[in-house]
Amino acid sequence: MTTSYALLGLLEEADSHGYDLKQSYDRRFAGSGRSGSVRSTGRSLSSNGTAWSPAWSRARDLAAKFTRLTDLERWLSEPEEPQPQLQAVLFQKVVLALESGRPAEAYLDAQRQAHLAVMRDLTTTRRTASLRESMRIDYQLFHIEADLRWTDHAAGRLDHFRRRSL
Repeated sequence: MTTSYALLGLLEEADSHGYDLKQSYDRRFAGSGRSGSVRSTGRSLSSNGTAWSPAWSRARDLAAKFTRLTDLERWLSEPEEPQPQLQAVLFQKVVLALESGRPAEAYLDAQRQAHLAVMRDLTTTRRTASLRESMRIDYQLFHIEADLRWTDHAAGRLDHFRRRSL
């Protein structure tokens, strides 16, 4: 689902054909998505009403264009549940927020608060956990801590990023 929202963020900038959209995604996020996955993601976005093009249902190639976007603002503003590999999602949100002129600070602050709340809950649970459960919780805590360090680092550099093109 993250790829879908990242594509919507790129489409907000301008309507784009599937191939151009894939190139833009790869350029910004160093993705390795294949053109077919962009096409299937586009169909999915079209069928669920998130993005729409009158030509999409008739398209047999990547030339179909999205023309209406919804739901991106909600995704950008909702903190993600802490999890391994969340860094890619956080990075995408910050890049899209900066490129669209949205308040990246607000997204980072919301994410920080969500992470701290989960850390408090995990720390409380760990106090009475078995050794195995305690080790699993430690693993989660270390990942969340790394996300928090990156979040603080990114927040400290937002002005610098705004002055330079991403």
